[in-house]
Amino acid sequence: MSLQGSPITSSRVWNELVALASTDGRKHIRDHFKLETSRVKDLTFSGGGLTVDISRQRINSEILNKLIELANDRGLANARQAMFSGEAINSTENRAVLHTALRRPKNDSLVVGGLDVVKDVHAVLESMGKLAQQIRSGSWLGATGKSIKHVVNIGIGGSDLGPVMSYEALKPFSDRSISFHFVSNVDGADLFEVLQQVSLDQTLFIVASKTFTTQETILNATSARNALFTALGRDSSEVTAKHFVAVSTNAKKVAEFGIDPANMFGFWDWVGGRYSMDSAIGLSTMIAIGPENFSQMLSGFYEMDQHFLNTNFEENIPVLLGLVGLWNRSLLEISSVAVLPYDNYLKRFPAYLQQLTMESNGKSVTRDGLPVEVQTGAIYWGEPGTNGQHSFYQLLHQGTAATAIDLLYPARSHAKLNGHHDILISNALSQASVFAFGRTAEELTDLGVAPELIPHKVMPGNRPTTVITFEELSPKILGSLVALYEHIVFVQGILWGINSFDQWGVELGKEVANSISPFLTNSEAVTKFDQATQAAILDYRKNR
Repeated sequence: MSLQGSPITSSRVWNELVALASTDGRKHIRDHFKLETSRVKDLTFSGGGLTVDISRQRINSEILNKLIELANDRGLANARQAMFSGEAINSTENRAVLHTALRRPKNDSLVVGGLDVVKDVHAVLESMGKLAQQIRSGSWLGATGKSIKHVVNIGIGGSDLGPVMSYEALKPFSDRSISFHFVSNVDGADLFEVLQQVSLDQTLFIVASKTFTTQETILNATSARNALFTALGRDSSEVTAKHFVAVSTNAKKVAEFGIDPANMFGFWDWVGGRYSMDSAIGLSTMIAIGPENFSQMLSGFYEMDQHFLNTNFEENIPVLLGLVGLWNRSLLEISSVAVLPYDNYLKRFPAYLQQLTMESNGKSVTRDGLPVEVQTGAIYWGEPGTNGQHSFYQLLHQGTAATAIDLLYPARSHAKLNGHHDILISNALSQASVFAFGRTAEELTDLGVAPELIPHKVMPGNRPTTVITFEELSPKILGSLVALYEHIVFVQGILWGINSFDQWGVELGKEVANSISPFLTNSEAVTKFDQATQAAILDYRKNR
């Protein structure tokens, strides 16, 4: 099918939403609560083990119904079906978008291009499981006959952010006898510091690069291999094969590096990097938490997929959160979303969402190549728990621009330290309340605050806030959370009429970097770049 590529402003519903934004959208969240006595009940939804409360958003039932009408008008249901069935909805690269196939059950089948992709996925998962069990049991031996005690994942972008986020999130489920490290930055300091922490004769390096040509990843992998050779006093393909495995599709390059192609775990061009943490890119996660827990994570992804695919829009939490996010960004023109997990194990979740959301929907043209006439792609950022309260919450509460908030917390903590979790959650609930309702001058007067201090202590509130809760952070819940945000991205991309699955801005950066690199170390005349870049190259040559 051909997805919507026309500007969203061409929708018949759009002007009605614009009118609502200028009236009901300007009402304070306090006023919405005064007008709607069952607001919390009406605006709390559940799915995939998550409970989502959007009552603190600047919406009412009329706005929400009109947003759902917009979703229908823009063909969201048909687009959703096209994605799940494997149609090439990534139009600029002519690819299917099938990260949802990565978590389909083994007895499912989905034939795309003559191949059963579910069968292929489970063949890779089975191979990953065998390696994970070998590492965890100690039967995989390095070149000196010792078992593996350190795993280093070398990748960048989606080949790093997903693995490191999921490892930190699921640390309570990990094998603590093995240390896990993640190298992504081409800055040598990243790899150097990791190498100081591991015994190289007991280290397995996972090199994650689809093409096995990613500049940063291959340079880091080569330097790691050189360090291994130096530590062992010998260099050979046998040493490399016992300490390196690959997540890639390029068997030739993998073999040239010295990795046994039998230890190459593949994935497919229908998996975008930022959607790949549940593919072979998650090999380090599987080694850390074990194949059974990895399977539980996949089941969480799948449960949210099914909720998204089969639940009516009025109760569909990815659809509702996608619509509310679009309302905030495109109609209320709120430019950023602060992701605030009140669970320290989710400390890398905001960074993970930065790539997922901003690389996907940071677009300014439609699928048809026309300018997008509204604001797209909010800026995602954040920090865990009370750390943020003592850092940037001051701006959130009293700054001149409103920020939308996603606040997450579990009912139970894995850290069984008396009193800590109750205090943490009291902070989460207090912040959600102040974000939404603020504190008025009248309330401060009633509290006896000195008149000259009242202007300084007024909290405007009216910061749109979504609260996401779950019983306990587990592999299954993590899968459900990630899938939730994947589908939010999809919903917004379809309504905006943009392609959420390419990243040409990223590609251009690589292209220009490759053209600059030779001039930093040679003595050729520098004439092909802009004046500022040419001056910087000459300055670098002088001082390097």
